[in-house]
Amino acid sequence: MNGDGVGTAPEREAASARRRVEAVWRIEAARIVATLIRYTGDFDLAEDLAQEALSAALEQWPVDGTPSNPGAWLVTVGKRRAVDGWRRAAALDKRCAAIARRLNEQAEENAYDPDAIEDDVLRLVFIACHPSLSRDARVALTLRVVGGLATDEIARAFFVPTPTIQQRIVRAKKTLAAVNAPFEVPPREEYAGRLDGVLSVLYLIFNEGHVASSGGEWMREDLAREAMRLARVLAGLIPAESEAHALVALMELTAARFPARTDANRDPVLLDAQDRTRWDASLISRGRAALQRADAVGRGRGAYGLQAAIAECHAVAATFDDTDWERIVVLHEALGCIAPSPAVELNRAAAVAMAAGPASALRIVDEIDRSGALYGSHLLPSVRGDLLARLGRVDEARECLTDAARLTANERERGVLLAKIAALSPRTSATAAPR
Repeated sequence: MNGDGVGTAPEREAASARRRVEAVWRIEAARIVATLIRYTGDFDLAEDLAQEALSAALEQWPVDGTPSNPGAWLVTVGKRRAVDGWRRAAALDKRCAAIARRLNEQAEENAYDPDAIEDDVLRLVFIACHPSLSRDARVALTLRVVGGLATDEIARAFFVPTPTIQQRIVRAKKTLAAVNAPFEVPPREEYAGRLDGVLSVLYLIFNEGHVASSGGEWMREDLAREAMRLARVLAGLIPAESEAHALVALMELTAARFPARTDANRDPVLLDAQDRTRWDASLISRGRAALQRADAVGRGRGAYGLQAAIAECHAVAATFDDTDWERIVVLHEALGCIAPSPAVELNRAAAVAMAAGPASALRIVDEIDRSGALYGSHLLPSVRGDLLARLGRVDEARECLTDAARLTANERERGVLLAKIAALSPRTSATAAPR
């Protein structure tokens, strides 16, 4: 660094190149890795090649400039490194030679076909949801290779230790190799057997985008919108599956609130304080239409359909106070019957708090607490703290909110919790509003 603290020109260019590489990776990671997996047939090798390509970009972009199609550049470098590796391993058979010749004949900027990449990402989701894998392994592997989530982020989503997730991912890759799983979208007749797993991972990827489990941003909109894009493609492939349409509806109705969920400083704005004029009316319309398509299939609402109906209740309410909380409670009760989980119960408690008051909701939350099902999660003490504050039990509320702030790995959410703690007083009347 020079005396003015801004760095020399080469240092500034290197820093700028790093930011460009990081931006490209955030947007294109799933497509790049998916393409390299299809190309090599090997999860681990594809991830290594992608990292090598990133390292090459950090070295070359400051010197040569950022290419006009940076995603194509990274894919091409990854493919060339694969060919070099095969050569070094004396594995240059006819297939490798043909690939190398074809690659050398292609222009670098034309090697990256956006349409093919979109297919590659969907292909990768289906591969990761291979029937030879357990449901937990499918979800963990897809969140890692498609969602780009770190193992500790996935562990928080599952409420399990990080080493457990690491083991699931390693075993999943070994299993796919052992069964020689083809790296392609399965025949249409096999869609149904993988549908639950595919829907589950798209749902979890969207949730990570909706509220990031860690980091300095409350939301990861790029991740949520990629999950929404894939869900739309999937629903188009299987129009007779109601839950595929219902998942699209849930995502679109939820994403409609994105413009109002942060302020100018990108700090969180909770549901009760959001400017509803900023909600995306077109997404609300599309989401409601998708829910109607799901209902038209005639099989009744499943877990995603019920959640979409809850999101619709919020979307159609003119104000927070106009929300039909009693209907939301009923929908949560139905959801708890067909897809019971401690997270569903916690959301039901938040709705009960709005419909019947905090005392009734606190009994539900205390029951979840006694079960230990959400141990280590910040969500339960966060909701419990809000309820206690509304009941005037300020000291207990402060303790719960402090625990929640300690447990969350999201810096923006921690800020919200600390602000609630600072605002507590003997006359506090906080609202346990959904996010």
